[in-house]
Amino acid sequence: MNKLTRFGISMEDDLLHQFDHLIARKGYTNRSEAVRDIVRSKLVEESIETGKGYVFGALVFIYDHHKRELEKSLSNIQHEYFQNIISTSHVHVDHDNCLEVVLLKGNAKILKNIAEKILSYKGVKHGKLTLTTALPPHTHHHNHSISVTRRRKHD
Repeated sequence: MNKLTRFGISMEDDLLHQFDHLIARKGYTNRSEAVRDIVRSKLVEESIETGKGYVFGALVFIYDHHKRELEKSLSNIQHEYFQNIISTSHVHVDHDNCLEVVLLKGNAKILKNIAEKILSYKGVKHGKLTLTTALPPHTHHHNHSISVTRRRKHD
């Protein structure tokens, strides 16, 4: 387990009050857990935006299975990008609609391109791509010019 470092954060009373309500609703037991999750989330978001590193994704979409040639087109694009597709899951929602979940891996730009192609097909009614990544552990620390009060705590 990594060594924890304590530091102080200053914020307006109203903002802190809103934050405390948010973390209570989300089920956090303390502010530190919530702040760590927020920081991790922003680091993942930044990693995806910059396109650096390996990402994973889930493309979820609903389509009209009566739309002529759509299933063939969806299959063709999945074969074209087979190296990025981990698996697919297909559900018959009702008489007219199907739900498809495509699990993806690779460069964020490529995965976004795959999603845009699939979601642009006529007959695809709605969909969303969610990307994430595992943040690699850092073995070295940079000294940034941020003034904080630090007290070290060992686990």
